[in-house]
Amino acid sequence: MAEVRPDEVSAILRKQLAGFDNEAEIYDVGTVLQVGDGIARVYGLSKVMASELLEFPNDVMGMVLNLEEDSVGCVLFGETSLIKEGDTVRRTKRVASFPVGDGLLGRVVNPLGVAYDGKGAVEFDKYMPIERKALGVTARQPVTEPLQTGITAIDAMIPIGRGQRELIIGDRQTGKTAIALDTIINQKYTHTEEAKANGVDPVYCVYVAVGQKSSTIAQVVAKLEENGAMPYTTIVSAPASTPAPLQYIAPYAGATLGEHFRDTGRHALIIYDDLSKQAVAYRELSLLLKRPPGREAYPGDVFYVHSRLLERSSKLNDELGGGSLTALPIIETQQGDVSAYIPTNVISITDGQIYLLPNLFNAGVRPAISVGISVSRVGGNAQIKAMKKVAGSLKLDLAQYRELEAFAKFGSDLDKATQRTLAKGERLVELLKQGQYTPIPVEKQVLSVYIGTQGFLEGIPVSDVKRFEKEYIDYVELKKPELFDIVRTEKKLTDELVAGIKETVAEFKTKFKVSE
Repeated sequence: MAEVRPDEVSAILRKQLAGFDNEAEIYDVGTVLQVGDGIARVYGLSKVMASELLEFPNDVMGMVLNLEEDSVGCVLFGETSLIKEGDTVRRTKRVASFPVGDGLLGRVVNPLGVAYDGKGAVEFDKYMPIERKALGVTARQPVTEPLQTGITAIDAMIPIGRGQRELIIGDRQTGKTAIALDTIINQKYTHTEEAKANGVDPVYCVYVAVGQKSSTIAQVVAKLEENGAMPYTTIVSAPASTPAPLQYIAPYAGATLGEHFRDTGRHALIIYDDLSKQAVAYRELSLLLKRPPGREAYPGDVFYVHSRLLERSSKLNDELGGGSLTALPIIETQQGDVSAYIPTNVISITDGQIYLLPNLFNAGVRPAISVGISVSRVGGNAQIKAMKKVAGSLKLDLAQYRELEAFAKFGSDLDKATQRTLAKGERLVELLKQGQYTPIPVEKQVLSVYIGTQGFLEGIPVSDVKRFEKEYIDYVELKKPELFDIVRTEKKLTDELVAGIKETVAEFKTKFKVSE
């Protein structure tokens, strides 16, 4: 992926700012007192605003973070070595902004809106400030419309609604990004004519990559392109090689673009991957700006850094267009410690969490979702009625299975009821396993979950469960596709649908051959 040098970023920023102010107007002018480590202290800018962009010599731009009695603390978006003590600094009278518009779809940009993908300059409609006050309660409405992830385990047990904030949390290498990418890929269906006919509005996606390797971000772009997801997705990239100020503002820049879609009556999904690294970048800036360190050396306002970002996600009321911005922040834990500072902060801000366990992941249960600790505080409100009905007992069945599984390891004789619970749980765990980049439409999920929870998998060997599910779905598609149409159009578990499922399962079971 093409890297943009810091001096190029500043040059492009200057071009963006040209013409915003009357040239005859007298700028507030300051002097650099001290510079180093991406931070500059400036004297003399008496009327400067917080988050305002400042113009330094050699085409370097900065942003105001500290407003002190006799000086201003700035973070630099360019090369620190180009600035020296005594240099003149000018105000731009414009707060840090991000370009918004449909021209950004399909593009990879940095947090200032500069293209990273080698496809030329970004086309946009206007600039919007990256920091914006979240809308109040009266501007919102309850979250009731589902945002389908295409992952059966999530859509059935931890449903996400449009306008919700659902945290994805777990150790490194447990499949957090995989869940986010599958969710983006699954939105392809919402852009089809069929979805429009069924009353499903399209979802536009923003993926914010903070502090990751450039090669990892390039792989994400390649996967999204390969699966046809880039035309409705924008990637805001702030890799580990970029200065900490850019990593800090990246999530806010992405939220600004998501709000543009929301405020124009559309639906948007934003992934913050990940906010742990943004918190580390903010800690670095704060310590360099001599802000007092608190717990784990984070500054006291690190909670506010994430709360003001995540509160911007909402479902607007109908007077404001009914648009929504759904957030899936990602947090990385160390050795499963959800009680650390940043994880507890973000858990308390969001409307639920999907918790991924390394031991499940290593045991081949993927997605490695811990049913016990994962929760959605919107719950069944964000599900179609058919899914809500069939998945009602799923979470309880799996929780009972996990509890009995530990007990059964002691090897004592188990009664028939316990053996049945264990057998059903094993088959449900197998049923919910799903490969990466293979999202499943909700109508197929409903049939799969129904055969699992209603005991139709009894007698099928565990090793054959996935094959049974796949071949059964193919069988229904061939023999009775109207069952899928009922789920898509009526969204309810009708008597006709139940009768159809029972009939097709009975027919299919007679044809299904168990592996040797």
